[in-house]
Amino acid sequence: MRKAADQDGPVGTPTAPHPVLKKYYESEDARHGFVTALFDGTARHYDWVCGVGSLGSGQFYRRWVLRHYGFGGGMRLLDVATGTGLVARAAVRILGEDGAVIGLDPSEGMLREARKTLSVPLVQGRVEELPFGDDHFDFLSMGYALRHMADLKVALRECRRILKPSGRLLLLEISRPRSAVARWLIRVYFQKVLPLVARLGTGSAQAELLMRYYWDTIAECVPPETIDDLGCLAGGRLRRRRAPRSRWAPQRVRRRETGAVTPGSESARGVQRIASSAGAIPLNPRRPSKRSRPRL
Repeated sequence: MRKAADQDGPVGTPTAPHPVLKKYYESEDARHGFVTALFDGTARHYDWVCGVGSLGSGQFYRRWVLRHYGFGGGMRLLDVATGTGLVARAAVRILGEDGAVIGLDPSEGMLREARKTLSVPLVQGRVEELPFGDDHFDFLSMGYALRHMADLKVALRECRRILKPSGRLLLLEISRPRSAVARWLIRVYFQKVLPLVARLGTGSAQAELLMRYYWDTIAECVPPETIDDLGCLAGGRLRRRRAPRSRWAPQRVRRRETGAVTPGSESARGVQRIASSAGAIPLNPRRPSKRSRPRL
């Protein structure tokens, strides 16, 4: 396997998604251990908390967004930071088969829960060092985990490396809305309501801590524009376009010959979701159809 740094020279200074959160861990080196232990300890409650937090709409949305941004039959998908397999389950339901979907996560507790509902291959690993060869997948998804990466630049380069030249990258994430009112509502919901509901519904102090940590990572995360810039450093060129059902659609990425894929952002229902669709063009592209041509 060729590591991401080999393609574009030294990786350089690590680019964390947010500063060190000292109320949870003391240093950048301690981040991974804290996050892994937190997800290990909350794995058996995770699906319940996600279902309540999304008001029951989570799985419908995951299936919709996969279909909407091009996932379908004949594609091989890697779900990075698969957790309990929520995105992977949506992908399997779309395909109607297990063999073309693989899940990867650093948390053994999460993978243990995922195995209860999935028969797809599940691999323990991190996005910064993916254990797969180059140009291996048609589609790569990551559901609400970008804030937990150690190094965004390395993560994006690794995603690029394992995707085929015409591959697609879909990132789902939550970020701060631009509206002050929406920010206040989201903050109250994530900081006050969800932690209390998680504690009462599961009886788990760790589930409550997970929800509090979620908000702090959302509040401190770098903005979508920074992620766009890091994606450009990985070799991509971005083009924004309006979407009929949301304020911002995922950015369509035109790849260089090195095949970089970078994320864009959209806001939906008061919460900005980063959703990157690498609608990349092949190395010998055909003229796009009128239907697929991005709007400027």
